[in-house]
Amino acid sequence: MSKQKRVLMAMSGGVDSSVAAAQLVEQGYEVIGVTMNTWTDDIPEEIAQNEHSGCCSLGAVEDARAVANRLEIPYYVMNFQGQFAGTVIDYFVEEYAKGRTPNPCIACNRYVKFSAFLDKARQLECDYVATGHYAVIGEDPKYPGRKLLGKSADARKDQTYVLHNLTQDALAHTLFPVGDMVKPHVRELAREDGLLTADKPDSQEICFVYDNDYGRFIQERVPEAVTPGPMLNLKGEVIGQHKGLPLYTVGQRKGLGLTTPRPMYVVSLDVDRNAVVVGEDFETYQGSLLASDMNWIALEGLAEPMRCTAKIRRMAPEAPCTVYPEADGAIRVVFDEPQRAITPGQSVVLYDGNWVLGGGTIDKALA
Repeated sequence: MSKQKRVLMAMSGGVDSSVAAAQLVEQGYEVIGVTMNTWTDDIPEEIAQNEHSGCCSLGAVEDARAVANRLEIPYYVMNFQGQFAGTVIDYFVEEYAKGRTPNPCIACNRYVKFSAFLDKARQLECDYVATGHYAVIGEDPKYPGRKLLGKSADARKDQTYVLHNLTQDALAHTLFPVGDMVKPHVRELAREDGLLTADKPDSQEICFVYDNDYGRFIQERVPEAVTPGPMLNLKGEVIGQHKGLPLYTVGQRKGLGLTTPRPMYVVSLDVDRNAVVVGEDFETYQGSLLASDMNWIALEGLAEPMRCTAKIRRMAPEAPCTVYPEADGAIRVVFDEPQRAITPGQSVVLYDGNWVLGGGTIDKALA
């Protein structure tokens, strides 16, 4: 490295960002460690101090600080509460209130980690931001002049789905030091470096819903959104009552409170009628979807139909499909085989092999 590059390293207090920071130090970068304080004031003290309660919890700060001290890099806690509340928490509540199922990690990556955090890095004259995400950034002659987002070496940990909103500018100024590693190797490196996060469990919950009770969280903020109403079958007949649309999601079976000859599942949420529509499992399958708010990575945009694969949720398998351009930059995705529980509010992410073509927000499932 002819000139030492400066990196603003997002340190969550977990093993992935710890090893990412260590790798950057080893590679000769000037690393500044930062934990983003996104926590709101209504988090109970005992939860906020719990090091396992979220990726950006107050309890994780001391672990991140200890790792930074071990690596002998400067470390700071920076306040991103305003950006997080406005672009992640508000979005989360508003989407549920509309009968949609949001993905707050995608919003956080889009508006906080690779926007507000990147802005902070530029203020500090850093060349890059870095995180512990499992993904790679590269180039391919097939897509000339484009920075590409590619799958991690660890298929089980791959995070390209939640990173699909990265712009060309963000990709050009981001490093994913553990993206080409598998998780067991990351933990092994942490042990070799004497990092206290080596065996720390991964955070699973949404960081700002401290008890994982989405219904409580939404009801406290938008009580009118959690209003009981009818549970309908596909014929429009009332077969039960629901407790409030935000408490249900497409594909759900448990907690419906129905006594029926065959298991029933949520097929859709009808906001206009404040109704949960249910059916049998096969009735949750649909063949296509409409999506908008597209972010294209490998392409500048879609001008003609394209064959690729698509994921409709992070843990869903990729499915072969044809994508068609629609008005105002939207797309229609037609799957070769019907997909289960296509959920408005979630993202559809398009792939060409290991590369992410782009992605957007699912607006509607179609037959």
